[in-house]
Amino acid sequence: MAVTELAPNTGSALEGRLRQIGAERYHDKHPFHALMRDGRLTKAQVQAWALNRYYYQSRIPIKDSVMMSRLIDADLRRIWSQRVIDHDGLLEGDTHEGKGGLRKWLHLCQGLGLDRDYVISEVGVLPATKFAVDAYVTFVRDKPLIEAIASSLTELFSPGIIRERVTSMLAQYDFVDEDMLVYFKGRMTQAPRDADFALDYVVRHATTPELEDSVCRALVFKTDVLWSQLDALYLAYVEPRLPPPDAFVPGG
Repeated sequence: MAVTELAPNTGSALEGRLRQIGAERYHDKHPFHALMRDGRLTKAQVQAWALNRYYYQSRIPIKDSVMMSRLIDADLRRIWSQRVIDHDGLLEGDTHEGKGGLRKWLHLCQGLGLDRDYVISEVGVLPATKFAVDAYVTFVRDKPLIEAIASSLTELFSPGIIRERVTSMLAQYDFVDEDMLVYFKGRMTQAPRDADFALDYVVRHATTPELEDSVCRALVFKTDVLWSQLDALYLAYVEPRLPPPDAFVPGG
């Protein structure tokens, strides 16, 4: 799908291009998400989603630590460090807020009946999930800084999919309760905060048409990473239901 062409002369035009990419390519359009939203997944399929998504969640603070290692400006590092804290949590504190996003995601997995040690082992994660997520970490490590930052801009669109996901899961699945979904509550404020910072940085630093195009390509790449993860789940657990060797098998 081609990146929408808009006039590249102003920050508002660049923001328009970025938001159009999300409108066209964000994974709320994926068939697997539609099945989840409409209550048409089995518990085992939801388990597979949570298990594979754990791999993505576990690599986000690694990705953000890689980003911090590239930031020469100490103020930028301090700002970006909040992302690592959001996901890894604090050293102390037994509340949901202190635990951080990764442990909250484990809480969801356990609530769905998955063994904690099995989830952490990553044994059952689909190969395509690993390839897509690892490609994202590599992108942030190797690409120009402005592109690495721009790749995080899928957070512009995450509050919408979070609201839809939480509302539909609570309404459609009797094996899900509000406590299991506590991860998403924090993301409703964290994601917009992070997206606002990244968008401001990108708009201010994409000073040429070439840089604007590179920023848009970076966001397209990230939407592809998220889309690919749902592709893998659909092929393995919906149709034609062919999980590869060693992957999670419902009821196995």
